[in-house]
Amino acid sequence: MSFDVPDDCRYLDSHEWVRQADDATIGISDFAQDELGDVVFVELPDEGEELTAGEEFGVVESIKAVSDIYAPVSGTVTAVNDALFDEPELVNDDPYGDGWLLELELADESELDDLLSPDEYRDQIA
Repeated sequence: MSFDVPDDCRYLDSHEWVRQADDATIGISDFAQDELGDVVFVELPDEGEELTAGEEFGVVESIKAVSDIYAPVSGTVTAVNDALFDEPELVNDDPYGDGWLLELELADESELDDLLSPDEYRDQIA
């Protein structure tokens, strides 16, 4: 099976992605949403919370499992995708678009260098 792995993202081994623009947008990968099955609930931090790379910041619950979500990078939460509270299935439908989880103001841009490249992530899920 082939999964979408956008080239403009960096990835964690635990299947979270980050895309850097003005702020860093974070979500879970196409592979992760497929493994989870139908997402029914998402728990996310509040705006203003400080996240540390590698630490748990939320939960995604599906009909199959409950999975922790880990921060790929450190920073301050600047936005949370409120649409997911009413429509958690957006994580399944569009994990790199409407199913994003949160945005961060990066504390240290160099942390992006510690993440998997798209090619490295493709190799991991192959």
